[in-house]
Amino acid sequence: MARISSTPIAAHTSEPPPQAGRRSTLSLLITSVRPEQWTKNLVLFAGLIFGGRLLEVNAVLTAVAAFTIFCVLSGSVYLFNDVWDRDADRRHPLKQARPIAVGDLTAPVALLAAAVLAAVALAAALSINAVLGAAAGSYVLLLLLYSTALKYVVIIDVLTIAAGFVLRAIAGALAVNVPIGAWLLACTTLLALFLSLSKRRHELMLLGEGAGDHRPILEEYSPYLLDQMIAVVTASTLIAYAVFTTDAATAQRLGTPHMGLTIPFVLYGIFRYLYLVHQKREGGNPATLLATDRPLLACVVLWVGAVAALMYLPLEN
Repeated sequence: MARISSTPIAAHTSEPPPQAGRRSTLSLLITSVRPEQWTKNLVLFAGLIFGGRLLEVNAVLTAVAAFTIFCVLSGSVYLFNDVWDRDADRRHPLKQARPIAVGDLTAPVALLAAAVLAAVALAAALSINAVLGAAAGSYVLLLLLYSTALKYVVIIDVLTIAAGFVLRAIAGALAVNVPIGAWLLACTTLLALFLSLSKRRHELMLLGEGAGDHRPILEEYSPYLLDQMIAVVTASTLIAYAVFTTDAATAQRLGTPHMGLTIPFVLYGIFRYLYLVHQKREGGNPATLLATDRPLLACVVLWVGAVAALMYLPLEN
């Protein structure tokens, strides 16, 4: 098992001198909360869509509020994580440019901003309803545990990331007061594992022999092991989605027996992602891939459109 660092944040090596006069603190904070990563929170809208409330204005506004809350929460966690990992990030070919790793944004300022953002977001979640507040608090606690301990434990690290996606999906359903089915949760879990394992593989290939110096847990993985895990999760994801969309209970709950028509979009999306991971050596940043790879983006848009059309247009069943 990989080693778990017990070094507190305050004990990390001293910050390099900040490069003065380049960017404002606000600009550095905006960069550090990684708004480009907020597409991961789109899973919160699953409850709105699959719960049949997409055409209700109040439900849509509530879902948008929940999405915004989790964007703020994830931003606060990114700030904390960048402070915790700043020494390792300085040795990473891509992460070394982050404001906290460079020293442009100091640790005390980043931690203060993280605390304020988390407090505001949690208060907003509680103002919507208590169960959403509980889900938001659980999400923050889980990711803080991941940043400080769980990401150093083999297999548990990727399972924790997947659990974060599941908590987002649950929070989205709780926000609009709809049940979220077991099969949909299973699909969310498996897809999140697929993305997490692909990211680990990309990191391992990118960093090569120095992978363990940046992220000790990478010493516990190999490309072959990750490929085996990805193969298992890929097959499981496709089977789970096929069962979910063709199940009679799903047809009754969603109001359409034709949801299986969306399976080709999921097949193409997963195969396209595998192509990008293995042939193009990408996959380190799923949010960036979604925004920059046009075929993948088109697939996701078409899938959402197909689901909405099947559920909300007056088609004959």
